[in-house]
Amino acid sequence: MVARVGDWFDEHRRDLPWRRSTPWGVMVSEFMLQQTPVSRVLGPWQEWMERWPAPDDLASEQAGAEVAAWGRLGYPRRAQRLHRAATVISEQHAGRVPGTLEELRALPGVGQYTAAAILSFAFGGRAVVLDTNIRRLLCRVEDGREFPPDSATASEWRRAEDWLPDTDERAAHWAAASMELGALVCTARSPRCEDCPVKDSCRWRAAGYPRHDGPPRRTQAWHGTDRQCRGVLLDLVRQNPEGVTVEVALGAWAERVQAERSLAGLLADALVRDDGGLLRL
Repeated sequence: MVARVGDWFDEHRRDLPWRRSTPWGVMVSEFMLQQTPVSRVLGPWQEWMERWPAPDDLASEQAGAEVAAWGRLGYPRRAQRLHRAATVISEQHAGRVPGTLEELRALPGVGQYTAAAILSFAFGGRAVVLDTNIRRLLCRVEDGREFPPDSATASEWRRAEDWLPDTDERAAHWAAASMELGALVCTARSPRCEDCPVKDSCRWRAAGYPRHDGPPRRTQAWHGTDRQCRGVLLDLVRQNPEGVTVEVALGAWAERVQAERSLAGLLADALVRDDGGLLRL
């Protein structure tokens, strides 16, 4: 299966710009791609790399600029963490993204998956890269089920380790290939099973594509939530670098109490600051 998925990847892989970039470019892409589709990341990634092509460039920028540049990607705390990670890289690693799992895991905002992805995609190292796409692919092929659990289990990590080839080069190739197959063919909705290079080995296909029979899958609400409200307020401040008054900001959302709560959260997270009654990044 590893060889077949790899051959498919060599023919069908997308020409994504971070695949031709530096380790820093890969790291930026991994931060941006957290819970955000590739189509929304392509433009902001290119703009980010033109402005801050290396960790030192971002580390020397004043706080708040990274949140402004993050635009409407969502989850803007990722931008703050990336700025802090760039500062650590500049101060402790001579401006170069470190190339070991231990060093990567020590960076702000870098968890188990992100560290493994950077090591694999930026340095060609051997690491267990287990994202939603790979989890879904292995679940269907091995378990014959439509979807894995909401969160990765210990058994899933063990299985991913079992699938990982022994050499750095083959392991990195498998990580990228299996993720791409899950993203383009073995999708959550409307999978293109007839185009799958491992369809003859898929237990889910052999079982007749049984529907998910576990707990309802969690979906992230958006409309009317505090998260949407925070996004509206933050976007207003972002579009007005000269600052906006608290009252103007609160008036941008219909529910006053929710707007006050969301603004308090933005201030507490240091995503915006109150500069003498004017809200700025």
